[in-house]
Amino acid sequence: MKVLVTGCAGFIGMHTCLRLLARGDTVIGVDNLSDYYDVRLKEDRLQRLYDHSSFSFHKLDLTDQAGIAALFVANDFQRVVNLAAQPGVRYSLKNPHAYIQSNIVGFANILEGCRHNKVEHLVQSSSSSVYGANTSIPFSANQNVDHPVSLYAATKKAGELMAHSYSHLYGLPVTCLRFFTVYGPWGRPDMSPFLFTSAILEGRPIDVFNFGKMQRDFTYVDDIVEGVARVLDTPARANENFDTSNPDPSSSYAPYRVYNIGNHQPIELLSFIEVLEDALGKKAIKNMLPMQAGDVLATFAETSDLRNTFGFAPSTSLNEGIGKYVAWHLEYYGHK
Repeated sequence: MKVLVTGCAGFIGMHTCLRLLARGDTVIGVDNLSDYYDVRLKEDRLQRLYDHSSFSFHKLDLTDQAGIAALFVANDFQRVVNLAAQPGVRYSLKNPHAYIQSNIVGFANILEGCRHNKVEHLVQSSSSSVYGANTSIPFSANQNVDHPVSLYAATKKAGELMAHSYSHLYGLPVTCLRFFTVYGPWGRPDMSPFLFTSAILEGRPIDVFNFGKMQRDFTYVDDIVEGVARVLDTPARANENFDTSNPDPSSSYAPYRVYNIGNHQPIELLSFIEVLEDALGKKAIKNMLPMQAGDVLATFAETSDLRNTFGFAPSTSLNEGIGKYVAWHLEYYGHK
């Protein structure tokens, strides 16, 4: 297939492109190479994609309405994977406008491109953050998510709602995937695996929020990408049994679906640090801190819908995944 992947120089974006290229798809990648974190890392990810003759790259911002429209017209995309977004919960407290522009204005341009160019299936990246103040775990896509606790989460929820409106109005098949704490090689330097690994290796203290009592459903990037590829191949369909008097948030009378992709095995932050310490062979110096604004206590993905529909659910253990991450980190950053 001919697939547009936005955010192709990002962590999940690069891995998704490699997965699609490996199976023979033609991939057109878009990224604005923002300086939210080290651009060199993004450029190095792109270098891995340039090795494939079926990949081409456009430096383009999703908020460039004319540029995105022209890209869709110039290419006959069959499928679109929208992974471009302004990520990070804590940064949304400092720069809210970046989230509105990228995650809402930019996504609107993607929806318009799909609408006007007969795209067969749009896969939209969402986040476990949308569960917000909900404490009923495991988190299920069948639950309402109307109480976000960060602007980042609110923009991801808004994206799901925007996607449903286009599915309803124009028959656009859309599947929204809620990712749960993705980690692995080539990961972002603003996320805990990088921050903790670098600090431990350099003998600096690490900030441990909520005194280490938070739980996260850490999900290895290869599992995420496998889920994306499988979902991409099956355009969302209307739920023939949808009950408008008792609506299920995970489906619709329109061709629209929502799934969690998580490991279904939440890990306490202190346990995560212990696994990292074992892989590095070095202890962390912990700076225990209270809960940060915008954070949630726990994430835990209910994944039976994903498993029943696609015959797949993430399964990489934390020990295996962290081992692979540490090996990459040591090689890429040259730590001895």
